[in-house]
Amino acid sequence: MGNLAISTALITGGGTGVGAVMARMLADAGVKVAVSGRRPEMLAEVAKHPNITAIPADVTDETSVRAMFGTFCDVIGAPDLVIANAGMAESAPFGKTSIDLWKRTMDVNLTGTFLTFREGLNVMDRAKPGRLISIASTAGLKGYAYVTAYCAAKHAVIGLVKSLATELASTPITVNAVCPGFMETPMLEQSVANIVAKTGMSADDARASLAKINPQNRFIQPEEVTETVMWLASRQAASITGQAISVSGGEI
Repeated sequence: MGNLAISTALITGGGTGVGAVMARMLADAGVKVAVSGRRPEMLAEVAKHPNITAIPADVTDETSVRAMFGTFCDVIGAPDLVIANAGMAESAPFGKTSIDLWKRTMDVNLTGTFLTFREGLNVMDRAKPGRLISIASTAGLKGYAYVTAYCAAKHAVIGLVKSLATELASTPITVNAVCPGFMETPMLEQSVANIVAKTGMSADDARASLAKINPQNRFIQPEEVTETVMWLASRQAASITGQAISVSGGEI
Protein backbone atom coordinates (compact mmCIF):
# COMPACT_ATOMS: atom_id res chain seq x y z
CA MET A 1 0.00 0.00 0.00
CA GLY A 2 2.96 2.28 -0.49
CA ASN A 3 2.90 5.32 1.76
CA LEU A 4 -0.63 4.84 3.10
CA ALA A 5 -0.86 4.89 6.89
CA ILE A 6 -4.12 2.91 6.78
CA SER A 7 -5.21 -0.56 5.69
CA THR A 8 -9.00 -0.51 6.20
CA ALA A 9 -11.60 2.09 5.19
CA LEU A 10 -15.32 2.75 5.33
CA ILE A 11 -16.93 5.17 2.87
CA THR A 12 -20.51 6.41 3.20
CA GLY A 13 -22.30 7.33 0.01
CA GLY A 14 -20.04 4.78 -1.64
CA GLY A 15 -22.40 3.44 -4.26
CA THR A 16 -21.97 6.18 -6.83
CA GLY A 17 -20.03 9.30 -7.79
CA VAL A 18 -16.87 10.20 -5.92
CA GLY A 19 -17.64 7.62 -3.21
CA ALA A 20 -17.42 4.78 -5.71
CA VAL A 21 -14.25 6.22 -7.27
CA MET A 22 -12.60 6.52 -3.85
CA ALA A 23 -13.57 2.96 -2.99
CA ARG A 24 -12.10 1.52 -6.17
CA MET A 25 -8.87 3.53 -6.02
CA LEU A 26 -8.28 2.67 -2.36
CA ALA A 27 -9.10 -0.98 -3.04
CA ASP A 28 -6.69 -1.00 -5.98
CA ALA A 29 -4.03 0.24 -3.54
CA GLY A 30 -4.64 -2.80 -1.32
CA VAL A 31 -6.96 -1.24 1.25
CA LYS A 32 -9.87 -3.35 2.52
CA VAL A 33 -12.86 -1.09 1.88
CA ALA A 34 -16.53 -1.12 2.81
CA VAL A 35 -19.00 1.09 0.96
CA SER A 36 -22.27 2.12 2.55
CA GLY A 37 -25.45 3.77 1.37
CA ARG A 38 -29.21 3.36 1.03
CA ARG A 39 -29.24 1.73 -2.43
CA PRO A 40 -28.04 -1.89 -2.19
CA GLU A 41 -27.98 -2.37 -5.96
CA MET A 42 -25.48 0.47 -6.39
CA LEU A 43 -23.32 -0.83 -3.55
CA ALA A 44 -23.35 -4.33 -5.00
CA GLU A 45 -21.97 -3.03 -8.30
CA VAL A 46 -19.05 -1.32 -6.54
CA ALA A 47 -18.49 -4.37 -4.34
CA LYS A 48 -17.66 -6.53 -7.38
CA HIS A 49 -14.07 -5.48 -6.61
CA PRO A 50 -12.47 -8.22 -4.47
CA ASN A 51 -11.30 -5.72 -1.83
CA ILE A 52 -14.69 -4.02 -1.43
CA THR A 53 -17.60 -5.04 0.81
CA ALA A 54 -21.11 -3.56 0.66
CA ILE A 55 -22.84 -2.58 3.93
CA PRO A 56 -26.22 -0.89 3.38
CA ALA A 57 -27.03 1.80 5.95
CA ASP A 58 -28.76 5.14 6.45
CA VAL A 59 -26.37 7.81 7.79
CA THR A 60 -29.28 9.82 9.24
CA ASP A 61 -30.27 6.96 11.55
CA GLU A 62 -28.20 6.44 14.70
CA THR A 63 -29.03 2.75 15.05
CA SER A 64 -28.25 2.09 11.40
CA VAL A 65 -24.86 3.81 11.60
CA ARG A 66 -23.93 1.91 14.75
CA ALA A 67 -24.92 -1.36 13.08
CA MET A 68 -22.90 -0.40 9.99
CA PHE A 69 -19.72 -0.16 12.04
CA GLY A 70 -20.58 -3.33 13.92
CA THR A 71 -20.78 -5.20 10.64
CA PHE A 72 -17.57 -3.57 9.44
CA CYS A 73 -15.70 -4.71 12.54
CA ASP A 74 -17.10 -8.23 12.24
CA VAL A 75 -16.21 -8.58 8.55
CA ILE A 76 -13.05 -6.48 8.14
CA GLY A 77 -11.81 -5.32 11.54
CA ALA A 78 -11.47 -1.88 13.09
CA PRO A 79 -11.55 0.96 10.54
CA ASP A 80 -8.39 3.03 10.07
CA LEU A 81 -9.99 5.47 7.61
CA VAL A 82 -13.57 6.72 7.85
CA ILE A 83 -14.83 8.90 5.01
CA ALA A 84 -18.11 10.77 5.55
CA ASN A 85 -19.08 11.23 1.92
CA ALA A 86 -22.88 10.82 1.88
CA GLY A 87 -24.54 14.08 0.89
CA MET A 88 -27.46 15.71 -0.86
CA ALA A 89 -28.30 19.16 -2.20
CA GLU A 90 -31.55 20.78 -3.28
CA SER A 91 -31.93 24.37 -4.39
CA ALA A 92 -34.62 26.91 -3.58
CA PRO A 93 -34.79 30.67 -2.96
CA PHE A 94 -34.31 31.35 0.72
CA GLY A 95 -37.89 32.57 1.18
CA LYS A 96 -39.20 29.36 -0.35
CA THR A 97 -36.90 26.98 1.53
CA SER A 98 -39.27 24.69 3.39
CA ILE A 99 -38.55 23.36 6.85
CA ASP A 100 -38.65 19.87 5.33
CA LEU A 101 -35.91 20.73 2.83
CA TRP A 102 -33.89 22.34 5.62
CA LYS A 103 -34.19 19.30 7.88
CA ARG A 104 -33.39 16.80 5.10
CA THR A 105 -30.30 18.77 4.15
CA MET A 106 -29.08 18.97 7.74
CA ASP A 107 -29.89 15.31 8.43
CA VAL A 108 -27.85 13.95 5.53
CA ASN A 109 -24.96 16.41 5.32
CA LEU A 110 -24.41 17.39 8.95
CA THR A 111 -26.01 14.78 11.20
CA GLY A 112 -24.79 12.06 8.83
CA THR A 113 -21.22 13.30 9.21
CA PHE A 114 -21.59 13.60 12.99
CA LEU A 115 -22.92 10.05 13.38
CA THR A 116 -20.38 8.57 10.95
CA PHE A 117 -17.46 10.21 12.74
CA ARG A 118 -18.76 9.48 16.24
CA GLU A 119 -19.50 5.82 15.70
CA GLY A 120 -16.38 5.35 13.59
CA LEU A 121 -14.19 6.92 16.26
CA ASN A 122 -15.77 4.71 18.93
CA VAL A 123 -14.43 1.57 17.21
CA MET A 124 -11.11 2.94 15.92
CA ASP A 125 -7.85 2.02 17.60
CA ARG A 126 -6.70 5.35 19.08
CA ALA A 127 -3.18 4.03 19.56
CA LYS A 128 -2.50 3.73 15.81
CA PRO A 129 -2.73 6.15 12.87
CA GLY A 130 -6.31 6.87 11.87
CA ARG A 131 -8.06 9.28 9.54
CA LEU A 132 -11.50 10.88 9.69
CA ILE A 133 -12.23 12.71 6.42
CA SER A 134 -15.36 14.54 5.37
CA ILE A 135 -16.04 15.16 1.71
CA ALA A 136 -17.49 18.62 2.21
CA SER A 137 -17.69 21.29 -0.51
CA THR A 138 -16.61 24.78 -1.41
CA ALA A 139 -20.13 25.50 -0.11
CA GLY A 140 -18.55 25.05 3.32
CA LEU A 141 -16.08 27.85 2.58
CA LYS A 142 -18.25 30.44 0.78
CA GLY A 143 -21.87 31.18 -0.03
CA TYR A 144 -23.84 30.21 -3.12
CA ALA A 145 -27.24 31.64 -3.96
CA TYR A 146 -30.31 29.39 -3.74
CA VAL A 147 -28.65 26.67 -1.63
CA THR A 148 -28.69 28.28 1.80
CA ALA A 149 -29.47 25.04 3.60
CA TYR A 150 -26.65 23.19 1.84
CA CYS A 151 -24.14 25.97 2.53
CA ALA A 152 -25.20 26.14 6.17
CA ALA A 153 -24.80 22.38 6.57
CA LYS A 154 -21.37 22.29 4.94
CA HIS A 155 -20.14 25.28 6.95
CA ALA A 156 -21.22 23.38 10.07
CA VAL A 157 -19.32 20.30 8.88
CA ILE A 158 -16.14 22.40 8.64
CA GLY A 159 -16.71 23.58 12.21
CA LEU A 160 -17.19 19.98 13.36
CA VAL A 161 -13.94 18.97 11.65
CA LYS A 162 -11.93 21.76 13.24
CA SER A 163 -13.33 21.12 16.70
CA LEU A 164 -12.83 17.36 16.58
CA ALA A 165 -9.31 17.75 15.20
CA THR A 166 -8.42 19.84 18.25
CA GLU A 167 -9.98 17.26 20.56
CA LEU A 168 -7.96 14.43 18.98
CA ALA A 169 -4.71 16.35 18.50
CA SER A 170 -2.90 14.29 21.15
CA THR A 171 -3.74 11.06 19.31
CA PRO A 172 -2.47 9.71 15.97
CA ILE A 173 -5.96 10.26 14.47
CA THR A 174 -6.35 13.25 12.17
CA VAL A 175 -9.58 14.95 11.08
CA ASN A 176 -9.88 16.88 7.83
CA ALA A 177 -12.35 18.01 5.20
CA VAL A 178 -11.87 17.94 1.44
CA CYS A 179 -13.88 20.69 -0.27
CA PRO A 180 -14.41 20.16 -4.00
CA GLY A 181 -15.91 22.74 -6.30
CA PHE A 182 -18.48 21.62 -8.87
CA MET A 183 -17.49 18.02 -9.53
CA GLU A 184 -18.32 15.67 -12.42
CA THR A 185 -20.78 13.44 -10.54
CA PRO A 186 -24.50 12.57 -10.63
CA MET A 187 -25.11 15.45 -8.19
CA LEU A 188 -23.79 17.83 -10.86
CA GLU A 189 -26.29 16.41 -13.34
CA GLN A 190 -29.07 17.17 -10.85
CA SER A 191 -27.88 20.78 -10.67
CA VAL A 192 -27.82 21.03 -14.46
CA ALA A 193 -31.34 19.57 -14.72
CA ASN A 194 -32.58 22.04 -12.12
CA ILE A 195 -31.14 25.01 -14.04
CA VAL A 196 -32.69 23.75 -17.28
CA ALA A 197 -36.09 23.30 -15.64
CA LYS A 198 -36.13 26.71 -13.97
CA THR A 199 -34.51 28.87 -16.67
CA GLY A 200 -35.16 27.14 -19.97
CA MET A 201 -31.42 27.15 -20.62
CA SER A 202 -30.01 24.26 -22.64
CA ALA A 203 -28.15 21.53 -20.76
CA ASP A 204 -24.89 22.49 -22.49
CA ASP A 205 -25.30 26.15 -21.54
CA ALA A 206 -26.20 25.17 -17.98
CA ARG A 207 -23.06 23.05 -17.71
CA ALA A 208 -20.95 25.87 -19.14
CA SER A 209 -22.38 28.34 -16.62
CA LEU A 210 -21.39 26.06 -13.75
CA ALA A 211 -17.95 25.28 -15.17
CA LYS A 212 -17.17 29.03 -15.31
CA ILE A 213 -17.36 29.21 -11.51
CA ASN A 214 -14.03 27.36 -11.54
CA PRO A 215 -11.28 29.77 -12.75
CA GLN A 216 -9.85 26.85 -14.73
CA ASN A 217 -13.23 26.73 -16.53
CA ARG A 218 -13.77 23.02 -15.90
CA PHE A 219 -15.33 20.58 -13.47
CA ILE A 220 -13.33 18.86 -10.75
CA GLN A 221 -12.87 15.15 -11.42
CA PRO A 222 -13.59 12.56 -8.70
CA GLU A 223 -10.09 11.16 -9.17
CA GLU A 224 -8.61 14.51 -8.11
CA VAL A 225 -10.59 14.41 -4.88
CA THR A 226 -9.53 10.80 -4.31
CA GLU A 227 -5.86 11.66 -4.75
CA THR A 228 -6.27 14.35 -2.08
CA VAL A 229 -7.90 11.81 0.24
CA MET A 230 -5.11 9.32 -0.38
CA TRP A 231 -2.51 11.96 0.46
CA LEU A 232 -4.34 12.73 3.72
CA ALA A 233 -4.31 8.98 4.42
CA SER A 234 -0.56 8.79 3.86
CA ARG A 235 2.17 8.69 6.49
CA GLN A 236 3.45 12.04 5.23
CA ALA A 237 0.18 13.75 6.22
CA ALA A 238 0.34 12.80 9.90
CA SER A 239 0.55 16.48 10.92
CA ILE A 240 -2.27 17.66 8.66
CA THR A 241 -5.38 17.98 10.82
CA GLY A 242 -8.24 20.43 11.25
CA GLN A 243 -7.95 21.53 7.63
CA ALA A 244 -10.58 22.24 4.97
CA ILE A 245 -8.70 21.65 1.73
CA SER A 246 -10.20 23.34 -1.32
CA VAL A 247 -10.02 21.34 -4.56
CA SER A 248 -11.58 23.94 -6.81
CA GLY A 249 -9.19 25.22 -9.48
CA GLY A 250 -8.63 28.48 -7.60
CA GLU A 251 -12.28 29.29 -6.86
CA ILE A 252 -11.34 29.46 -3.17
